Amino acid sequence: MPETTRSTRRLLAPLLAAAALLLSACGGGSEASTAQLSAQVVDPPFDVSSTPLTDTDGEPFSLTDDTDARLTLVFFGYTRCPDICPAVLTNLASAMTRLDEADREQVEVVFVTSDPARDDAETVRSYLDRIDPDFTGLTGDLDDIEEVGESIAIGVTDGTRLPSGGYDPNTHSTQVVAIDGGDDAPLYWGQETSSAQFAADIHALLERG
Repeated sequence: MPETTRSTRRLLAPLLAAAALLLSACGGGSEASTAQLSAQVVDPPFDVSSTPLTDTDGEPFSLTDDTDARLTLVFFGYTRCPDICPAVLTNLASAMTRLDEADREQVEVVFVTSDPARDDAETVRSYLDRIDPDFTGLTGDLDDIEEVGESIAIGVTDGTRLPSGGYDPNTHSTQVVAIDGGDDAPLYWGQETSSAQFAADIHALLERG
């Protein structure tokens, strides 16, 4: 069996097992509640694009070739986003503080800007440093960002000027996508996921994966 397939199945196993427990727990007791994860399974997993973007040190960074963690969490957004982006990133940062050191060392969080015209490397790094300095930030050519996003079902559209003269920033999908050690993306979380839910799912995936 190819290594990528084995890795994907290992990451999916806890989710599938949780679903089985939920289905078999008549009336939904405590066992079902404990087993349930917040992440949504993608079957078949997304095939992550290897196209490199640019990290905040100005170096090429591919979501397949340059992610060495067992679990990489990817979120697309932009630094001038007034609400959803900072909320999701703050929840991820808080989730990291809920993990013990052994778990934390196996997780990487990557933020990809959907507004590269204004989010250069310095801007992205400054933004992330206020949230979690350990987060990786990526920018690059908009076409490349769109291609990478599309490979994991993240829609990115170019912003336009409004008739009022204001700037309508890029619209983008708001889910957090998980990439496993085999470079597949087998699950994602919605924007409403809390830090506690992120932390619980991450720990369960690492523990059972």
